[in-house]
Amino acid sequence: MNFLRTNPRSTARLRMASLVAVPVLAFSVACGGGDGSSGGTKKDDAIADVPDAPAASAAKGGSEGEPSAPPAGKSAFYDAQMKYVQCMRVKGGYKDYPDPKLSGYLDWAKIEKIASQPGKNEAYKGGKNGVCATELQAAMTAEPKRDQQKAYESMLAHAQCMRDNGVSRFTNPTMNSGNAQPGGDPNPASPSIDTTSPSYKKAREACKSKLLDGLDGMQ
Repeated sequence: MNFLRTNPRSTARLRMASLVAVPVLAFSVACGGGDGSSGGTKKDDAIADVPDAPAASAAKGGSEGEPSAPPAGKSAFYDAQMKYVQCMRVKGGYKDYPDPKLSGYLDWAKIEKIASQPGKNEAYKGGKNGVCATELQAAMTAEPKRDQQKAYESMLAHAQCMRDNGVSRFTNPTMNSGNAQPGGDPNPASPSIDTTSPSYKKAREACKSKLLDGLDGMQ
């Protein structure tokens, strides 16, 4: 199946990467390398048994817009993400920017709906001119350490699922110096996958349970 070369999501995340650089699992979409067969990975392409467990959804507190208390041990990450969200609402110009999930990770399904509107793709990259880049970097720094092998296996299962559901050019993730790097469009700088097409959205819906919590905004 062929896809148009229009991918504002990949382009937006590529720009965000220039604002915020972090060594482990950056939010930018890394090149998966080559075609959908191996994606340049150093790992065997055998798909790990990744449970189809949807990520936990966000919950509101007693008053409208007030988030519930985060789980014990994750408050620093949650608080940092909440500061970023508040910045996006006030300085970034996105009054409806969603609360983070109770896990602390951003709710990318809701963010994507906002960013898909005309002139609003700055929702991906810290607001206009990166006004909230400092808060975004702080949140990424506060993210709990992730098991990189499990992250790789999750993204590998997701990549294969996307290809099985018609997105033939979706590349595999890779491992770089022990860190999992997302797959996806083979060339984010000049996208060849149309993420706005009905067929792509259908594949995303079918494969979303393959990704561990927090990886849905990366691949």
